[in-house]
Amino acid sequence: MEKSSYLAGTPSWVDIGVPDMEAAVAFYGGLFGWTFTEGAEETGGYRQAMVGDKRVAGFGQQMNPGPPVWATYIATDDADATAEAVTAAGGQVIVAPMDVMDFGRMAVFADDVGTVFSVWQAGTHPGCELVNEPNTLTWNELNTRQPDEAKTFYTSVFGWTAETGESPMMTYTQWYLDGDVIGGMMHMGAQFPPEVPNLWLVYFGVDDTDAAIARVTELGGKLLMGPMDIDAGRFAVVEDPSEAAFAIIKLADRTD
Repeated sequence: MEKSSYLAGTPSWVDIGVPDMEAAVAFYGGLFGWTFTEGAEETGGYRQAMVGDKRVAGFGQQMNPGPPVWATYIATDDADATAEAVTAAGGQVIVAPMDVMDFGRMAVFADDVGTVFSVWQAGTHPGCELVNEPNTLTWNELNTRQPDEAKTFYTSVFGWTAETGESPMMTYTQWYLDGDVIGGMMHMGAQFPPEVPNLWLVYFGVDDTDAAIARVTELGGKLLMGPMDIDAGRFAVVEDPSEAAFAIIKLADRTD
């Protein structure tokens, strides 16, 4: 699905800060077939992954300590107003709203229990230009041990509503905005080791989950969980050679 704009409150972009740009390009290019723009000096060497001529993800130099983390950006019409809403809801401003040339305006926040997320106020760069297809972003999922606090926080900041379901395997919430599903929330239970932090997990589509897992390991990555069949499709959680976690999923065929 091609995208040229996003409704405010919808996840719209993902990127990652990597310790070795060439190694990251080799891994993700080898896994997803992405090509990459050249990093410009004025953007600190930031590169964009492409499927054809469509932007699908971003890569910068790592700034945070520890393993790299894929970041979820949520669309906003006013990053400064969102910063005020985050603070009012008990969150923190990590990187204050700032212009990124004419591409847009960004900020980095933590919710009221410390889970980091970003926002993107589009200028000439709308966000992911292709989604919900193989080798593109398909889902953004908050993994948290404090789901009740998350429901209050994200409802307050973005106007989301939450619909929670129970199964023998898990408790899972879907986020809705204006009646449409725009993301999910995994309630982290005892099956998650205590050292695993709350985070926003990014899902990328693949043509074949098991083949993609094999390719991940061939390229130096690792399988963390799965593969597993769910209503949405067959998915697994993997990590790249620098220990950045992400999910891959072969989406189920939908005929309705």
